[in-house]
Amino acid sequence: MRFLKALALSVSLSCSAFAAETKTDTVVLVTIDGMRWQEVFRGVDNAFFDQDAYIAHKKHHADFKAKYWRDTAEERRAVLMPFLWSTVAGDGQLYGNRDKGSEGDVTNRYHFSYPGYSEILTGIADDERLVSNDKLLNPNRTILEWLNGMPAYKGKVEAFGSWDVFPYIVNEERAGVPVNAGFEAYEGDTKRVAILNELQEQVPSPWDTVRLDAFTMGYAREALKREKLNFVYIALGETDDFAHDGHYDQYAMAAHRSDKAIADLWAWLQLDPRYAGRTSLIITTDHGRGSESLETWKHHGRFPYTKEDGTTAVSEFAGDGEIWMAFLGPDTPARGEVAGETVTLNQVAPTAAALMGLTFEDSHEVLAHGEVIEAAVRK
Repeated sequence: MRFLKALALSVSLSCSAFAAETKTDTVVLVTIDGMRWQEVFRGVDNAFFDQDAYIAHKKHHADFKAKYWRDTAEERRAVLMPFLWSTVAGDGQLYGNRDKGSEGDVTNRYHFSYPGYSEILTGIADDERLVSNDKLLNPNRTILEWLNGMPAYKGKVEAFGSWDVFPYIVNEERAGVPVNAGFEAYEGDTKRVAILNELQEQVPSPWDTVRLDAFTMGYAREALKREKLNFVYIALGETDDFAHDGHYDQYAMAAHRSDKAIADLWAWLQLDPRYAGRTSLIITTDHGRGSESLETWKHHGRFPYTKEDGTTAVSEFAGDGEIWMAFLGPDTPARGEVAGETVTLNQVAPTAAALMGLTFEDSHEVLAHGEVIEAAVRK
């Protein structure tokens, strides 16, 4: 059985490049950790920011409100994430606005980062083996490893993450895919890389396992400049960690910086002859977070815990399984904000492959990966 599956996979890999004709030969996948759909589609939440701890700092509170608060959701989201609501909304597609009947959901049962990122990259929810955020090598093959196994894409796939667990999620050594994550210096010979490496040693991060996103995006930009790449994964992390710390203002500002960094990256890609008109961008998140109060907003995830009476319960934070995603590129029809259509996190990898004219094949022997979001891929 294993031999037959390996043989079928070999045939699939050799033929998958002929699955469809598309203009895309490079996909840039960006994730913004723990970014709620509510802020993406409604802008900042006034109730979450109008807390005593913020109001006490009157000038900061006023400055934040002046910059990000507007009377309507459409205005608020546009000032929070202007690239998403100008370029992507104008030329691409956005899914996950539950106010308009477009639901985005994870399919894994845990609703935290490792299972979420693995679901994004492998197309499956492996609930039996991926049960924590521990640094365990992913038993499943990601789309990065799958692509790197093809002669046409060998050495043309890289990943960059702010969180130091990504080398394990991608299974870097087995995959043969370079993963720069956490506080690793990047091996590059440009002046910009040298500056970033030096600054990363000098600029403190608020967290032990997550670096600031400017370094992650900076290294990814330099990799794209150095040579033509066909798949680049960029995992930004500040939003989730500021949220866990309870800083709603910093969470919102991190989202705004992420949007600006993606906008700058996209603008540069459109000027580089290797990427212009041949690059597709996918933006999504690994999970949602609580939505009932500021306290629940700080958290996400389903895991067992012991109650005061000694019994065991499973934590639940309403909304933490709700996600969103966006697509932009030469093979994605301009539909803007999509209403009434459901997407799931396990559809990202198959859809990314489809944008490249490929048919994705996962490595799991039992679970099936998600379906391609066909409306996001021009036929």
